[in-house]
Amino acid sequence: MTTETTAQPISGLRRKGVLAVLALHPGVIVSSDRLIDVIWGDRAPATAPNSLQSHVSYLRRALGGRAAIVGRPPGYVLDLPGEATDVEVAERLIRAGTRSIDHGQARTLLAGALALWRGRSLVDVASIDWLHAQAERLEHLRLVAVRALVDNRLALGEHAALVPELELLAQQHPLDEHIHEQLMVALYRAGRQSDALATYRRLRRTLRDDLGIEPSRALRDREGAILAQDPALAWSAPAGEVVVARASAPAQLPPAVRAFAGRHVELRWLDERLGRPGAPDPQTMVIAALSGTPGVGKTTLAVHWAHQVADRFPDGQLYVNLRGFDAGGAVLDPADAIRGFLDALGVPVERVPAGLPAQAALYRSVLTGRRTLVLLDNARDAEQVRPLLPGSAGCLAVVTSRNQLTSLVAGEGAHPLALDLLPAGEARDLLARRLGSDRVANEPTAVNQIIASCARLPLALAVATSRAATRPGFPLAALAGELREAADALDAFDGGDPTTDVRAVFSWSYRALSPAAGRMFRLLGLHPGPDIAVPAAASLAGTPLREARSLLTELTRTHLLIEHTPGRYAFHDLLRVYASELTHDLDSDDERQRAVRRALDSYLHVAYAGARLLQPFRDPIDLGIAHPGVTAVAPADAEQAMAWFVAEHPVLLNVISRAADDGLYAHAWRLAWTMADFFDRKGHWQDWVATHETALTAADLLADSWAAASVRRGLGRARAQLGQFTEAHAQLRQAARLYARLGDVTGQAHVARSIAWVCARQGRHREGLSHAQHALRLCEAIGDRALRARALNSVGWQYAQLRDHRAALRHCRRALHLLRAVGDRFGEANTWDSIGYAHHHLGDYPQATACYQRAVELFRDLGDRYYEADTLTHAGESYQAAGDPEAARLAWLRALDILAALGHPDADRLRATLRHHPSVRPTAPSTCA
Repeated sequence: MTTETTAQPISGLRRKGVLAVLALHPGVIVSSDRLIDVIWGDRAPATAPNSLQSHVSYLRRALGGRAAIVGRPPGYVLDLPGEATDVEVAERLIRAGTRSIDHGQARTLLAGALALWRGRSLVDVASIDWLHAQAERLEHLRLVAVRALVDNRLALGEHAALVPELELLAQQHPLDEHIHEQLMVALYRAGRQSDALATYRRLRRTLRDDLGIEPSRALRDREGAILAQDPALAWSAPAGEVVVARASAPAQLPPAVRAFAGRHVELRWLDERLGRPGAPDPQTMVIAALSGTPGVGKTTLAVHWAHQVADRFPDGQLYVNLRGFDAGGAVLDPADAIRGFLDALGVPVERVPAGLPAQAALYRSVLTGRRTLVLLDNARDAEQVRPLLPGSAGCLAVVTSRNQLTSLVAGEGAHPLALDLLPAGEARDLLARRLGSDRVANEPTAVNQIIASCARLPLALAVATSRAATRPGFPLAALAGELREAADALDAFDGGDPTTDVRAVFSWSYRALSPAAGRMFRLLGLHPGPDIAVPAAASLAGTPLREARSLLTELTRTHLLIEHTPGRYAFHDLLRVYASELTHDLDSDDERQRAVRRALDSYLHVAYAGARLLQPFRDPIDLGIAHPGVTAVAPADAEQAMAWFVAEHPVLLNVISRAADDGLYAHAWRLAWTMADFFDRKGHWQDWVATHETALTAADLLADSWAAASVRRGLGRARAQLGQFTEAHAQLRQAARLYARLGDVTGQAHVARSIAWVCARQGRHREGLSHAQHALRLCEAIGDRALRARALNSVGWQYAQLRDHRAALRHCRRALHLLRAVGDRFGEANTWDSIGYAHHHLGDYPQATACYQRAVELFRDLGDRYYEADTLTHAGESYQAAGDPEAARLAWLRALDILAALGHPDADRLRATLRHHPSVRPTAPSTCA
């Protein structure tokens, strides 16, 4: 460890481990339980909490005092200024370097990041399991930076100097095709064609001997180009055109399918639709539409093939599960899918228009000229698919659906492929891949019986073989007999419908579960999906977190559940239906109702905690008491809260609808209330409207006027964000009437400020000033200092827009005094910016820049990067007006660095400013669309 310029040795594995865990979560509270679990694992002694305190005391002394590691319930936080760890700095530099299209700048950034590695990451604590995994992550990050740096140096013509470095890298990573391809290019450009070809042959031998595979198509194409001395391989100076950096391309495909077998005819058909590698691009976009019965393997085939051809789409791969046949009826809205794609493509929220047609047009524009693969999984119909189709001829769309999508074939020229049940031979191949060829060959009769019991349906075969794989000593004949008994027990089956036969396989696997895992499986059928995290599953079952993780692991081992991302679990549609049937058959109404309420309580309490972190001065609401057995793991800070909302966003939409449908109206409106700030910051304004319409119905059914007023206030702001100002004013007026009827002056003040904000959005500042002044009078009447402070700033800002800057200063200074008193730092930062704006327009530029600097410091401390950049831009204007162009340049460059990293459209305007500024050379534009 290095503090200032002094190397400070840390002794003891566990002390080093504690410091490493805290350093990997800078500024984030790590609970004592989590630290103990990571450092001691299952062998933690009863004295572990005391030992942890002792280690923290030692580390504080080493770091120079208690301020470095702060005790905050429920644990500790490494609280150091700025980017205090090499990891933070390296991640920022790599992020900026891989986004930059200026190869020289990218080289500098990436080289700076790599200089921070001083040997293998976390080598002193790698014996601790969690830290070993983190070390692997950091080594992967380093390799990403190395590859990106080489790409940029090759683009700069440094091929000769790179050859010895790449030869060493190839030795260290003998199976890495990317590094070998870079070495081949460097050798070829250095005039060593034969050595470049020898490098390919050496890698091909290694891949064959070690993995039994051939090099990828991309590498085979590169070898062919070198053999043909393709002129495109020659180096030429960058022409200045915008090229999306390879590392920035989205890669959303689900993990590659393990133990894939069969489907040879279908794979050849798909290859033919795409054409051979190196052939000219088709004149129109290719659409492949895969259809078939549930469980027939549409997604498996599509994902497997997409991974095979991914290298032919260098601009990335997009994936979405459209949930067309979700058992809970939660079909994904195409607008939500497009928003996810636009986020993945780096489109800032500020550039996303309202409405599906405009969003679809932007999506197609972004993909124009790109080679991108788009996998649209589990579509309900052609109407759901059409807005998601790219328009560029270089793109490929693969659609899977239970329906044949005939209108997509007729209207858009999609190529249809109907999947049938696996042929018997391919079904045997699938069993051999999963169970071993010898085991399958030794019991051919039992294998045929298993295949027949599973109706040759891939999903059923996967479930059945998962049990067989966990019992390697069991004869397959015994397993085949169990399957026959399961089918006999479900006497409604006649063998004609594979989706009926598969229930026999499900029941067989279900009966093999432990009682607790069986109960978890059943209760998961009550969850609306599309997936579930561990705390919500623990609440649903009313079990502790550790036990819930164990039960979910048991379910994934038997293929009754899929862990599609770490810590998040999902059903296949058929399994969700089966689990729902079981819980309604075996669990009492009371048990099911308690499970649903526990899950809703978990979501509500975590969401409420997150909402208060995103907006600490928002008025509280009464949540009620959580039911026994609820697990609610609250986020530690605003960043964690935002990450939680992003992960749970589609789930919470379904949960709100389900709560309203089930008559749990209090949960429905409260959950919608918690999501308002998340929706606003992320630009999900349509979801804001939809959830608040549901919440309004729920509040009305409860006859809860206060809830209805609160929801209408949020609905008014959401409508305004969509430019629906008439509807916004209507909702806010109704909210004001409800608050007045209740005698709630605070509510009336909030509504008045909201109306003032809507008026400002419309440019109606005189009217906005009137409403802001009304809000201020109400706040003064009730003595709410925090709300009064924000109202004062609203009045001041409206005055500033009306060019009465002295009145603006009077009100904003009063606001500032109150905001400091109540501790509203975000409000304080905004007010400093308002004061700086007023001073600037009064010609007091030194005072303006001082105010802006204070706002910048506060926004930086709060982690609000956009407003930090926005205020730096204002400061630059004041420096320029004061006759200090160098200070202006530095402020604008700092702002540009932030805006470019955020991919914000304001970056383009700032570059234009810098372009006309004396002696300024602006950084390269953002690669985001």
